[in-house]
Amino acid sequence: MADFSKSNVPRFSVDVYQNEYLPEGGGEVNAIVTVTATGGGTVGGAVGAPHLYSPSAGPSAAVVLMVDCSGSMDYPPTKMRNARDATAAAIDTLRDGVHFAVVGGTHVAKEVYPGGGRLAVADATTREQAKHALRRLTAGGGTAIGTWLRLADRLLAPADVAIRHGILLTDGRNEHEPAHDLAATLGACAGRFTCDARGVGTDWEVKEVTGIASALLGSADIVADPSALAADFTRMMADAMGKEVADVALRVWTPVGTAIAFVKQVAPAVEELTERRSEAGPRAGDYPTGSWGDESRDYHVCVRVPVAGIGQEMLAARVSLVVPQPDGTAHPLGAQGLVRAVWTDDMAASTSINPQVAHYTGQAELAQVIQQGLDLRKAGDMDGATAKLGRAVQLAGASGNADTAKLLAKVVDVVDAAAGTVRLKAKVAEADEMTLETRSTKTVRVKK
Repeated sequence: MADFSKSNVPRFSVDVYQNEYLPEGGGEVNAIVTVTATGGGTVGGAVGAPHLYSPSAGPSAAVVLMVDCSGSMDYPPTKMRNARDATAAAIDTLRDGVHFAVVGGTHVAKEVYPGGGRLAVADATTREQAKHALRRLTAGGGTAIGTWLRLADRLLAPADVAIRHGILLTDGRNEHEPAHDLAATLGACAGRFTCDARGVGTDWEVKEVTGIASALLGSADIVADPSALAADFTRMMADAMGKEVADVALRVWTPVGTAIAFVKQVAPAVEELTERRSEAGPRAGDYPTGSWGDESRDYHVCVRVPVAGIGQEMLAARVSLVVPQPDGTAHPLGAQGLVRAVWTDDMAASTSINPQVAHYTGQAELAQVIQQGLDLRKAGDMDGATAKLGRAVQLAGASGNADTAKLLAKVVDVVDAAAGTVRLKAKVAEADEMTLETRSTKTVRVKK
């Protein structure tokens, strides 16, 4: 549990961007809520020279690294070697004093280091011991990712730390447990620890890996070339070491007569939060956002309000940040924003779309049409796929999402980006298609 009296806990601020003016009969209010955490002072502290940092340099943390050791990790043999090297690099990035363990995953989960159902505490000695233990990792067996996550949860649960985090690497499909077992595991682990997930190579299932990261409020990505794993693992662990407050919730209060249409994170990636609401007293609900370091994220809040007459105004929602406590109380993080509704007969005022709202509505549609287009392409509906991916090219260009535009250009030939006119490429590298699908939810922020 975070110690909020410490000076290294970041300060949170909330900014609301919206057009509060509604026409007569209007009943829906949209706002972009920007949450920023600053002043924590530990971000990047572990990079480069991990063992120079004392336990006091950052919050208490525990990390479990889950490494795929299934038989397919031996094809080619360099894949397993790259995974060992990447895990070693991540261990080198741990701050002194951080609790950690390594799990080898096949159709069962095994403790690789330190063993005995416990966590080690990072220092020069345990880092070397852990890296030595990695040399014993060999490939063989199946894939049951739920068993890896359950073991990680058992190891992390007793740790008296502020931040609990997992890093999971797989190269294959979750073939040795039913899909409902993995779903049940994700449901049981949600809110207990966050987890970043990576797929290495091209033989894994994108929706499985992104589903794990989504459920556990972490990041997902593809590492198509196993030789890039060490750099990716180092970045992931450095990011984990920069987290300072866990279990932050976006608390949204609405007055009588209103209803939340949806709440979603829209930057740095699209993440639907509406169904994850937990009730927090009269008219209020908490939406989980995971762990925070020094960073900024954007959320789209849509509220349905009762129709009112011209000239009337109301508070449609109040957004604040809290850390829910085990006893049912919540620690407020001292920041809030107000979402307003004002009814007007000024057509220019009521029909103007706030630039932030317009931008992120487009980014959410961009993520959706990429997924739909790729699904249609796999199903053999080439006309449908062309239409959806053409719309994606149009949206990526209009919003300045250059990274997504580049990924789309590897799947379609762009005839006219502004019009969304494209042709599907006859041959697409599997890695290019998987990269587009995995990164489809990543967004760009509004240009100020």
